[in-house]
Amino acid sequence: MSEDQQQGTIRQFIIHGVTQSGQRFRPSDWAERLSGVMARFRPGGSRGGPLTYSPYVVPMVIEGVRCVVVDHRLRQLEPLAWNFVEEFAKDNNLRTSEREIPERIRPA
Repeated sequence: MSEDQQQGTIRQFIIHGVTQSGQRFRPSDWAERLSGVMARFRPGGSRGGPLTYSPYVVPMVIEGVRCVVVDHRLRQLEPLAWNFVEEFAKDNNLRTSEREIPERIRPA
């Protein structure tokens, strides 16, 4: 168990759909495409049909900008998948950020 999980937080790497120069990244469905490619990387024992995203790589809109939010636990699950999303952001000159969120408490 990572230190973050012990503290009840989840670290996230966010890829913003805006380049370092401020241009909107195209195509407009890039976040869904990237998340779809990463859909097979899931926590052990999790369920998900063929048309669902991984809980570790999720497209969303943050402050009006299309983004992909990547859970740092992906790095432990599959380091090559983590490298793929990091390199995607670098290769396309996209803005990135990090954040921590409280881990959701699931009912027993």
